[in-house]
Amino acid sequence: MKARTVRLWSVVHTWTSLISTVFLLLLCLTGLPLVFHHEIDQLLGYAPQPEAHASAAHATTQQVADAALAADPGRVLQYISWDKYEPGIVTAFTNSTVDGLPDNTTVRAFDAVSAKLLGPVGVGPMLIVLKLHTDMFAGQAGKLFLGAMGLLFAVAIVSGVVLYWPFTRRLRFATIRDRASRRVVWLDWHNLIGVVTVAWALVVGLTGVVNTWAELMLNQWKATELASMVAPYAGKPPPSHLASLDGVVARAKTAAPGMEIAFIAFPGTPFTSSHHFAAFMRGDTALTSRLLKPVLLDGETGEVADSRALPVYLQALLISQPLHFGDYGGVPLKVIWAALDLLTIVVIGSGLYLWLARRRKRAPVRSGAFARRASVPS
Repeated sequence: MKARTVRLWSVVHTWTSLISTVFLLLLCLTGLPLVFHHEIDQLLGYAPQPEAHASAAHATTQQVADAALAADPGRVLQYISWDKYEPGIVTAFTNSTVDGLPDNTTVRAFDAVSAKLLGPVGVGPMLIVLKLHTDMFAGQAGKLFLGAMGLLFAVAIVSGVVLYWPFTRRLRFATIRDRASRRVVWLDWHNLIGVVTVAWALVVGLTGVVNTWAELMLNQWKATELASMVAPYAGKPPPSHLASLDGVVARAKTAAPGMEIAFIAFPGTPFTSSHHFAAFMRGDTALTSRLLKPVLLDGETGEVADSRALPVYLQALLISQPLHFGDYGGVPLKVIWAALDLLTIVVIGSGLYLWLARRRKRAPVRSGAFARRASVPS
Protein backbone atom coordinates (compact mmCIF):
# COMPACT_ATOMS: atom_id res chain seq x y z
CA MET A 1 0.00 0.00 0.00
CA LYS A 2 1.34 3.43 -0.94
CA ALA A 3 2.46 5.76 1.84
CA ARG A 4 -0.02 8.43 0.75
CA THR A 5 -2.91 5.96 0.92
CA VAL A 6 -1.77 4.79 4.35
CA ARG A 7 -1.69 8.38 5.61
CA LEU A 8 -5.20 8.99 4.26
CA TRP A 9 -6.59 5.89 5.98
CA SER A 10 -4.73 6.88 9.14
CA VAL A 11 -6.42 10.28 9.16
CA VAL A 12 -9.83 8.66 8.63
CA HIS A 13 -9.20 6.15 11.43
CA THR A 14 -7.92 8.80 13.84
CA TRP A 15 -10.73 11.31 13.44
CA THR A 16 -13.66 8.91 13.19
CA SER A 17 -12.38 7.30 16.39
CA LEU A 18 -11.79 10.61 18.20
CA ILE A 19 -15.15 12.14 17.30
CA SER A 20 -17.06 9.11 18.54
CA THR A 21 -14.83 8.16 21.49
CA VAL A 22 -16.79 9.71 24.37
CA PHE A 23 -20.11 8.36 23.11
CA LEU A 24 -18.69 4.92 22.37
CA LEU A 25 -17.37 4.73 25.91
CA LEU A 26 -20.83 5.70 27.16
CA LEU A 27 -22.43 2.98 25.02
CA CYS A 28 -19.91 0.33 26.11
CA LEU A 29 -20.17 1.22 29.80
CA THR A 30 -23.97 1.25 29.78
CA GLY A 31 -24.19 -1.75 27.45
CA LEU A 32 -22.23 -3.93 29.86
CA PRO A 33 -24.91 -4.06 32.61
CA LEU A 34 -27.67 -4.13 29.99
CA VAL A 35 -26.36 -7.49 28.77
CA PHE A 36 -27.41 -8.84 32.19
CA HIS A 37 -30.42 -6.62 32.76
CA HIS A 38 -32.76 -9.55 33.48
CA GLU A 39 -30.38 -10.98 36.06
CA ILE A 40 -29.70 -7.57 37.64
CA ASP A 41 -33.42 -6.78 37.92
CA GLN A 42 -33.99 -10.12 39.62
CA LEU A 43 -31.09 -9.56 42.00
CA LEU A 44 -32.33 -6.08 42.96
CA GLY A 45 -35.95 -7.20 43.28
CA TYR A 46 -37.32 -5.28 40.28
CA ALA A 47 -38.33 -8.35 38.26
CA PRO A 48 -41.88 -9.52 39.03
CA GLN A 49 -42.15 -13.25 39.75
CA PRO A 50 -45.21 -15.37 38.89
CA GLU A 51 -47.07 -17.23 41.58
CA ALA A 52 -46.71 -20.99 41.98
CA HIS A 53 -49.63 -22.91 40.48
CA ALA A 54 -50.34 -26.62 40.10
CA SER A 55 -51.08 -26.85 36.35
CA ALA A 56 -54.00 -24.43 36.55
CA ALA A 57 -55.68 -22.96 33.45
CA HIS A 58 -54.48 -19.54 32.39
CA ALA A 59 -56.61 -16.47 32.89
CA THR A 60 -58.36 -15.15 29.80
CA THR A 61 -57.02 -12.10 28.01
CA GLN A 62 -60.13 -10.17 29.02
CA GLN A 63 -59.50 -10.98 32.69
CA VAL A 64 -55.97 -9.64 32.41
CA ALA A 65 -57.28 -6.50 30.66
CA ASP A 66 -59.85 -5.92 33.40
CA ALA A 67 -57.18 -6.34 36.09
CA ALA A 68 -54.90 -3.86 34.28
CA LEU A 69 -57.65 -1.22 34.03
CA ALA A 70 -58.56 -1.75 37.69
CA ALA A 71 -54.92 -1.17 38.64
CA ASP A 72 -54.86 2.12 36.70
CA PRO A 73 -58.31 3.76 36.97
CA GLY A 74 -59.06 6.37 34.34
CA ARG A 75 -56.42 5.12 31.89
CA VAL A 76 -56.70 3.03 28.75
CA LEU A 77 -54.94 -0.07 27.49
CA GLN A 78 -52.36 0.21 24.72
CA TYR A 79 -50.79 -3.26 24.61
CA ILE A 80 -50.94 -6.67 26.24
CA SER A 81 -47.89 -8.89 25.74
CA TRP A 82 -46.80 -12.43 26.52
CA ASP A 83 -43.12 -13.06 27.24
CA LYS A 84 -41.88 -16.24 25.59
CA TYR A 85 -39.30 -16.81 28.33
CA GLU A 86 -41.62 -15.94 31.24
CA PRO A 87 -44.81 -17.86 30.39
CA GLY A 88 -46.21 -17.27 33.88
CA ILE A 89 -46.38 -13.50 33.30
CA VAL A 90 -48.60 -11.30 31.14
CA THR A 91 -47.65 -7.64 30.74
CA ALA A 92 -50.10 -4.77 30.25
CA PHE A 93 -49.32 -1.24 29.03
CA THR A 94 -51.64 1.60 30.02
CA ASN A 95 -51.56 5.31 29.21
CA SER A 96 -53.74 8.40 29.52
CA THR A 97 -54.70 7.99 25.83
CA VAL A 98 -54.18 5.22 23.29
CA ASP A 99 -51.67 7.35 21.39
CA GLY A 100 -50.00 8.75 24.52
CA LEU A 101 -46.27 9.37 24.72
CA PRO A 102 -44.11 6.34 25.57
CA ASP A 103 -42.69 8.14 28.62
CA ASN A 104 -46.23 8.34 30.06
CA THR A 105 -46.82 4.61 29.74
CA THR A 106 -47.26 2.47 32.84
CA VAL A 107 -46.16 -1.14 32.43
CA ARG A 108 -47.36 -3.75 34.92
CA ALA A 109 -46.95 -7.51 35.17
CA PHE A 110 -49.84 -9.84 35.97
CA ASP A 111 -49.88 -13.51 36.87
CA ALA A 112 -50.86 -15.51 33.78
CA VAL A 113 -53.07 -17.87 35.81
CA SER A 114 -54.75 -15.70 38.44
CA ALA A 115 -54.48 -12.31 36.67
CA LYS A 116 -53.16 -10.96 39.97
CA LEU A 117 -51.06 -7.81 39.85
CA LEU A 118 -47.39 -8.73 40.38
CA GLY A 119 -45.84 -5.29 40.17
CA PRO A 120 -44.42 -2.67 37.81
CA VAL A 121 -42.05 -3.51 34.96
CA GLY A 122 -39.18 -1.38 33.69
CA VAL A 123 -38.43 0.48 36.91
CA GLY A 124 -35.26 0.77 38.95
CA PRO A 125 -31.71 1.75 38.06
CA MET A 126 -31.60 -0.30 34.87
CA LEU A 127 -34.20 2.02 33.32
CA ILE A 128 -31.77 4.93 33.71
CA VAL A 129 -28.98 2.87 32.18
CA LEU A 130 -31.24 1.89 29.27
CA LYS A 131 -32.24 5.50 28.57
CA LEU A 132 -28.60 6.59 28.57
CA HIS A 133 -27.74 3.78 26.18
CA THR A 134 -30.60 4.31 23.74
CA ASP A 135 -31.09 8.08 23.52
CA MET A 136 -29.23 9.87 26.36
CA PHE A 137 -32.63 11.18 27.55
CA ALA A 138 -32.89 13.18 24.29
CA GLY A 139 -35.66 11.22 22.57
CA GLN A 140 -35.55 10.49 18.85
CA ALA A 141 -32.86 13.13 18.27
CA GLY A 142 -30.64 11.36 20.78
CA LYS A 143 -31.22 8.01 19.07
CA LEU A 144 -30.29 9.37 15.65
CA PHE A 145 -27.20 11.09 17.06
CA LEU A 146 -26.01 7.84 18.66
CA GLY A 147 -26.76 6.10 15.37
CA ALA A 148 -24.43 8.55 13.64
CA MET A 149 -21.76 7.81 16.23
CA GLY A 150 -22.27 4.12 15.50
CA LEU A 151 -21.65 4.72 11.81
CA LEU A 152 -18.44 6.58 12.64
CA PHE A 153 -17.46 3.62 14.80
CA ALA A 154 -18.03 1.28 11.84
CA VAL A 155 -15.82 3.48 9.64
CA ALA A 156 -13.15 3.50 12.37
CA ILE A 157 -13.26 -0.31 12.51
CA VAL A 158 -12.97 -0.71 8.73
CA SER A 159 -10.12 1.82 8.50
CA GLY A 160 -8.38 0.09 11.42
CA VAL A 161 -8.55 -3.23 9.57
CA VAL A 162 -7.09 -1.58 6.46
CA LEU A 163 -4.22 -0.14 8.50
CA TYR A 164 -3.51 -3.35 10.44
CA TRP A 165 -1.35 -4.96 7.75
CA PRO A 166 0.86 -1.94 6.88
CA PHE A 167 1.63 -1.32 10.57
CA THR A 168 2.17 -4.95 11.60
CA ARG A 169 3.52 -6.64 8.48
CA ARG A 170 7.06 -6.90 9.93
CA LEU A 171 5.79 -8.44 13.18
CA ARG A 172 4.54 -11.91 13.95
CA PHE A 173 0.86 -12.07 14.89
CA ALA A 174 0.17 -11.21 18.55
CA THR A 175 3.65 -9.79 19.09
CA ILE A 176 3.86 -7.44 22.08
CA ARG A 177 7.13 -5.50 22.13
CA ASP A 178 7.32 -5.29 25.91
CA ARG A 179 10.89 -3.96 25.88
CA ALA A 180 9.91 -0.95 23.82
CA SER A 181 8.39 2.31 25.10
CA ARG A 182 5.05 2.36 26.86
CA ARG A 183 3.42 3.91 23.81
CA VAL A 184 4.66 1.09 21.54
CA VAL A 185 3.46 -1.55 24.01
CA TRP A 186 -0.01 0.01 24.09
CA LEU A 187 0.02 0.25 20.29
CA ASP A 188 0.67 -3.49 20.06
CA TRP A 189 -2.12 -4.25 22.54
CA HIS A 190 -4.46 -1.85 20.72
CA ASN A 191 -3.82 -3.58 17.39
CA LEU A 192 -4.07 -7.10 18.82
CA ILE A 193 -7.28 -6.62 20.79
CA GLY A 194 -8.77 -4.61 17.94
CA VAL A 195 -8.22 -7.34 15.36
CA VAL A 196 -9.48 -10.05 17.74
CA THR A 197 -12.73 -8.21 18.46
CA VAL A 198 -13.25 -6.68 15.01
CA ALA A 199 -16.10 -8.95 13.86
CA TRP A 200 -18.03 -8.63 17.13
CA ALA A 201 -17.53 -4.86 17.31
CA LEU A 202 -18.75 -4.42 13.74
CA VAL A 203 -21.83 -6.59 14.31
CA VAL A 204 -22.78 -4.90 17.59
CA GLY A 205 -22.05 -1.44 16.19
CA LEU A 206 -24.16 -1.92 13.06
CA THR A 207 -27.05 -3.61 14.91
CA GLY A 208 -27.00 -0.67 17.31
CA VAL A 209 -27.28 1.71 14.37
CA VAL A 210 -30.23 -0.27 12.99
CA ASN A 211 -31.93 -0.09 16.39
CA THR A 212 -31.73 3.71 16.39
CA TRP A 213 -33.79 3.73 13.18
CA ALA A 214 -36.64 1.69 14.72
CA GLU A 215 -39.11 4.57 14.91
CA LEU A 216 -38.34 5.66 11.34
CA MET A 217 -38.84 2.10 10.11
CA LEU A 218 -42.15 1.80 11.96
CA ASN A 219 -43.36 5.08 10.41
CA GLN A 220 -42.37 3.81 6.96
CA TRP A 221 -44.28 0.57 7.54
CA LYS A 222 -47.35 2.50 8.69
CA ALA A 223 -47.21 4.79 5.66
CA THR A 224 -46.92 1.94 3.17
CA GLU A 225 -47.78 -1.63 4.23
CA LEU A 226 -50.21 -0.77 7.04
CA ALA A 227 -51.89 1.94 4.95
CA SER A 228 -52.54 -0.63 2.23
CA MET A 229 -53.92 -3.14 4.74
CA VAL A 230 -56.43 -0.69 6.24
CA ALA A 231 -57.38 1.06 2.98
CA PRO A 232 -60.86 -0.57 2.89
CA TYR A 233 -61.60 1.07 6.25
CA ALA A 234 -60.61 4.59 5.14
CA GLY A 235 -62.92 7.24 6.60
CA LYS A 236 -64.41 4.97 9.24
CA PRO A 237 -64.42 6.41 12.77
CA PRO A 238 -62.68 4.65 15.66
CA PRO A 239 -64.77 1.80 17.10
CA SER A 240 -67.51 2.93 19.51
CA HIS A 241 -67.01 -0.28 21.48
CA LEU A 242 -64.23 -2.85 21.39
CA ALA A 243 -64.65 -6.48 20.44
CA SER A 244 -64.08 -9.22 23.00
CA LEU A 245 -60.37 -9.65 23.57
CA ASP A 246 -60.76 -13.39 23.94
CA GLY A 247 -62.39 -13.53 20.52
CA VAL A 248 -59.63 -11.37 19.05
CA VAL A 249 -56.95 -13.72 20.41
CA ALA A 250 -58.77 -16.84 19.16
CA ARG A 251 -59.25 -15.46 15.65
CA ALA A 252 -55.64 -14.27 15.45
CA LYS A 253 -54.39 -17.76 16.31
CA THR A 254 -56.66 -19.25 13.67
CA ALA A 255 -55.35 -16.80 11.07
CA ALA A 256 -51.73 -17.70 11.84
CA PRO A 257 -51.63 -21.47 12.43
CA GLY A 258 -48.52 -22.79 14.14
CA MET A 259 -47.77 -19.41 15.68
CA GLU A 260 -48.39 -17.94 19.12
CA ILE A 261 -49.32 -14.44 20.09
CA ALA A 262 -46.53 -12.08 21.17
CA PHE A 263 -48.55 -8.95 21.85
CA ILE A 264 -51.79 -7.19 21.01
CA ALA A 265 -51.85 -3.52 20.01
CA PHE A 266 -55.15 -1.75 20.71
CA PRO A 267 -56.82 0.49 18.09
CA GLY A 268 -55.16 3.91 17.85
CA THR A 269 -51.73 2.86 19.12
CA PRO A 270 -48.57 3.36 17.03
CA PHE A 271 -48.49 -0.29 15.93
CA THR A 272 -51.90 -0.33 14.25
CA SER A 273 -54.67 1.86 12.84
CA SER A 274 -57.39 3.76 14.67
CA HIS A 275 -59.92 1.04 13.78
CA HIS A 276 -58.03 -2.23 14.27
CA PHE A 277 -56.50 -4.48 16.81
CA ALA A 278 -53.12 -5.78 15.68
CA ALA A 279 -52.09 -9.19 16.98
CA PHE A 280 -48.39 -9.75 16.39
CA MET A 281 -47.69 -13.46 16.08
CA ARG A 282 -44.34 -15.25 16.50
CA GLY A 283 -42.95 -18.66 15.60
CA ASP A 284 -41.68 -21.38 17.93
CA THR A 285 -38.00 -21.68 16.97
CA ALA A 286 -35.00 -19.68 18.16
CA LEU A 287 -35.10 -17.52 15.03
CA THR A 288 -38.81 -17.37 14.17
CA SER A 289 -39.68 -16.46 17.75
CA ARG A 290 -37.90 -13.15 17.06
CA LEU A 291 -39.82 -12.51 13.83
CA LEU A 292 -43.36 -11.19 14.02
CA LYS A 293 -46.34 -11.41 11.68
CA PRO A 294 -49.15 -8.87 12.18
CA VAL A 295 -52.78 -9.92 12.00
CA LEU A 296 -55.22 -7.01 11.77
CA LEU A 297 -58.66 -7.51 13.28
CA ASP A 298 -61.68 -5.23 13.16
CA GLY A 299 -61.88 -3.29 16.41
CA GLU A 300 -65.66 -3.69 16.74
CA THR A 301 -66.34 -7.19 15.41
CA GLY A 302 -62.97 -8.88 15.99
CA GLU A 303 -63.04 -10.31 12.45
CA VAL A 304 -59.70 -10.75 10.67
CA ALA A 305 -59.15 -7.89 8.21
CA ASP A 306 -55.71 -8.71 6.80
CA SER A 307 -52.42 -10.40 7.58
CA ARG A 308 -49.07 -9.92 5.83
CA ALA A 309 -45.44 -10.66 6.59
CA LEU A 310 -43.40 -7.70 7.75
CA PRO A 311 -41.06 -6.11 5.19
CA VAL A 312 -37.40 -7.09 5.16
CA TYR A 313 -36.22 -3.93 6.92
CA LEU A 314 -38.47 -4.58 9.94
CA GLN A 315 -37.42 -8.22 10.04
CA ALA A 316 -33.79 -7.05 10.11
CA LEU A 317 -34.67 -4.76 13.01
CA LEU A 318 -36.31 -7.58 14.97
CA ILE A 319 -33.27 -9.81 14.48
CA SER A 320 -30.77 -7.07 15.32
CA GLN A 321 -32.36 -6.09 18.64
CA PRO A 322 -31.59 -9.31 20.57
CA LEU A 323 -28.31 -9.81 18.68
CA HIS A 324 -27.12 -6.40 19.89
CA PHE A 325 -27.34 -7.52 23.54
CA GLY A 326 -26.47 -11.19 23.07
CA ASP A 327 -29.97 -12.44 23.89
CA TYR A 328 -29.85 -15.49 21.62
CA GLY A 329 -27.82 -18.00 23.64
CA GLY A 330 -28.65 -17.58 27.32
CA VAL A 331 -26.10 -16.76 30.01
CA PRO A 332 -23.01 -18.28 28.25
CA LEU A 333 -23.44 -15.96 25.25
CA LYS A 334 -24.06 -13.02 27.57
CA VAL A 335 -20.75 -13.71 29.34
CA ILE A 336 -18.98 -13.73 25.97
CA TRP A 337 -20.72 -10.46 25.02
CA ALA A 338 -19.64 -8.87 28.31
CA ALA A 339 -16.01 -9.98 27.85
CA LEU A 340 -15.92 -8.58 24.31
CA ASP A 341 -17.50 -5.36 25.56
CA LEU A 342 -14.70 -4.98 28.15
CA LEU A 343 -12.07 -5.61 25.48
CA THR A 344 -13.67 -2.96 23.28
CA ILE A 345 -13.43 -0.48 26.15
CA VAL A 346 -9.70 -1.25 26.29
CA VAL A 347 -9.38 -0.65 22.53
CA ILE A 348 -11.18 2.69 22.76
CA GLY A 349 -9.23 3.80 25.83
CA SER A 350 -5.87 2.74 24.37
CA GLY A 351 -6.65 4.53 21.12
CA LEU A 352 -7.28 7.77 23.04
CA TYR A 353 -4.06 7.26 25.02
CA LEU A 354 -2.04 6.72 21.83
CA TRP A 355 -3.38 9.91 20.30
CA LEU A 356 -2.59 11.96 23.41
CA ALA A 357 0.87 10.38 23.73
CA ARG A 358 1.67 11.23 20.11
CA ARG A 359 0.60 14.85 20.63
CA ARG A 360 2.78 15.13 23.74
CA LYS A 361 5.71 13.66 21.82
CA ARG A 362 5.32 16.18 19.03
CA ALA A 363 4.85 19.20 21.32
CA PRO A 364 8.53 19.51 22.48
CA VAL A 365 9.72 19.17 18.88
CA ARG A 366 7.46 21.98 17.74
CA SER A 367 8.41 24.13 20.75
CA GLY A 368 12.12 23.63 20.02
CA ALA A 369 11.68 24.52 16.37
CA PHE A 370 9.80 27.69 17.33
CA ALA A 371 12.56 28.66 19.79
CA ARG A 372 15.24 28.22 17.12
CA ARG A 373 13.30 30.38 14.68
CA ALA A 374 12.77 33.04 17.35
CA SER A 375 16.51 33.20 18.12
CA VAL A 376 17.46 34.04 14.52
CA PRO A 377 17.97 37.83 14.27
CA SER A 378 15.81 39.65 11.78
